[in-house]
Amino acid sequence: MFSFSKKIIVFIMCLVQMILPFFYTLGSNADANFSEWSKEDKYVLENTTVLEKTAGEDFVVLNLTDIQLGEGEALTTNSDFAFDLIDELIKRTNPDLIAVAGDNLLGFVGSYSTIEKLSSLGIPYAIVMGNHDGQDTITEDWAAYLAANAENSLFEFGPKDMGYGNYIINIKQGDEIVHTLYMMDTHDHAVHTKEDGSTVEGYDHLWNNQQEWYRWAVEGLAAIEGRTVQSTAIFHIPVYEYTEAYNTAFDAQANAYKPEYADVCFGVRGEDVCSAPVNNGFFALVKELGSTKDIIVGHDHINSFSVLFEGVRLSYCLKTGFGSYADETGNTNGGSVLRIHDDGTTTFEHIYITPEELGYNADRLS
Repeated sequence: MFSFSKKIIVFIMCLVQMILPFFYTLGSNADANFSEWSKEDKYVLENTTVLEKTAGEDFVVLNLTDIQLGEGEALTTNSDFAFDLIDELIKRTNPDLIAVAGDNLLGFVGSYSTIEKLSSLGIPYAIVMGNHDGQDTITEDWAAYLAANAENSLFEFGPKDMGYGNYIINIKQGDEIVHTLYMMDTHDHAVHTKEDGSTVEGYDHLWNNQQEWYRWAVEGLAAIEGRTVQSTAIFHIPVYEYTEAYNTAFDAQANAYKPEYADVCFGVRGEDVCSAPVNNGFFALVKELGSTKDIIVGHDHINSFSVLFEGVRLSYCLKTGFGSYADETGNTNGGSVLRIHDDGTTTFEHIYITPEELGYNADRLS
C-alpha cells in the first residue's frame, strides 16, 4: 500500500498532466488534434505508422486490456500488481509492440500512472479507447491528448468525427508491408435502430464512417502492394458475432469445444458477450474484403475465448490486472501475444499469470 507521502507526490506529479492537456482539448484546439479524411483521398504509407520487422523473426505484439485502475485502485496493491504483471509479460515475450485494447485509463491518477508506466518501458505502444477511457477526468479529449503526447506512444486522434484513436500501423519487412494493425474506437453507449424500426439502447460499436475508412485503407494498401495484405483489427467492444462464434464452437453439455473446433479454439466464457445489441455489419465487411484474419478485443474481463469462426479468429485478450472486476482466481489474468510471421500470417496465444506467481495474494488485492 502506498504511504500518504507517496500519494501526495503522485498527486502533485499529476497536476501538470491534469492542467496542461485541458487547454489543448477545448473548442478549436480539440478539433486541431484530429485529421481530415475523405474516401476520395489517396492512401499513402507516409500517413501511417510503419514499424520494421526482421526477416526470419516473428514480429511480437503483446496485447493487454482493461488495466482500468480507478482513482482508489491507482494508489493500492492493485496498481503494483498490474505494473509488475506488465513487467513479467515483457520478460516472457520480448515484444516489438505493446497494444492495449481499451479501458486502459480511468481517472486522473489512474490515467497518469498507467501512461507513465507504459511510456517508461522503452517499447512502442498503441492503445485504443474503451468505453471507460476518459471517465472520471475532464473529458475523453483529455485522456486522448495524454496518450497522443506520451513518450513511445503511437496513439493518434485519427480522422475527425470517428471518435478517438482510429489509426493504422503497418509492419514492413524489406520493401513489403506484410501485415497491418487497424486500431479503432468502439465508443461507449448508443441508441440503436432494429430491423423492425424499434430502438434499443446498449453498447456502441464501429460507426458507418469508420467502416468506410477501414474499407478505404484495406483497398488502398492492396493497390500499393498489388495484393490484399493480411491484417488484425484491435478494438474494445466485441463484434456481434462473438456470441454466435462461441456457441457454434463450444458444446455446453460436454463442457468442451466440439471435436472439429478443439484444435483451433481455446479459452473460456465466464460472462455473457457484451456486444452492441444489433449487428452493425463490420464482420461481414471483414469477410468481404478478406484482409483481417484476427479481431482482438477486451471489455469482458472474465472472457478469454479465442474462436476461429468463418475464417476469422475472434479473440479476447486476457485482462491485465485486477482493476475494476476480474476473475478472483486469476485464471483469466495476464496478456496475449500475436505473432506475425514472415508471410504476414499470425498465431495468437494467451500468457496466463496469477497473482500468486508474482508474490501477491489474490484475496488481498483491492
